[in-house]
Amino acid sequence: MRLLLDTTYLLPAIGIVIKGIPKDAAISLTQKGHQICISDISIFELSAKGAKHIAEEALSPERVARGIRAIVHDEELEKITIYEDTILLTAFKLRNMLSDFIDCLILSSAMNRCDFLVTEDSKIQNLKEDKEFNEMLGNINPKFRIQRLADSL
Repeated sequence: MRLLLDTTYLLPAIGIVIKGIPKDAAISLTQKGHQICISDISIFELSAKGAKHIAEEALSPERVARGIRAIVHDEELEKITIYEDTILLTAFKLRNMLSDFIDCLILSSAMNRCDFLVTEDSKIQNLKEDKEFNEMLGNINPKFRIQRLADSL
């Protein structure tokens, strides 16, 4: 299965620990035979969150840069560009359902290129019950699913 990981699961790579999220989530999913994908916008989001922690002196710039470099150069992680027409057009439609455009880009990347989006985001999770979202999904990728990490491991 092709899984797109939400940015949350990449935060440990730059030194940010999230309670309840295993540091090795991507490795565990790969070992289960899944192809792991990330959206290019997640790399920007990691940089922004890293910058916040650097400003608070909670992380060093070198630690954040090293983690981002590792993700960018990891050949096992497929990076999905956000600038393709299908991804952008879907994200623009999703903006009517989600207020965070970064989330729209991540979800659109997953919908258009993967089988699953793995996310803990409750607003994205709630879309599973949204009629408009399900109609859109039916036209793009009817077998696509949104799930939490615990359901993927």
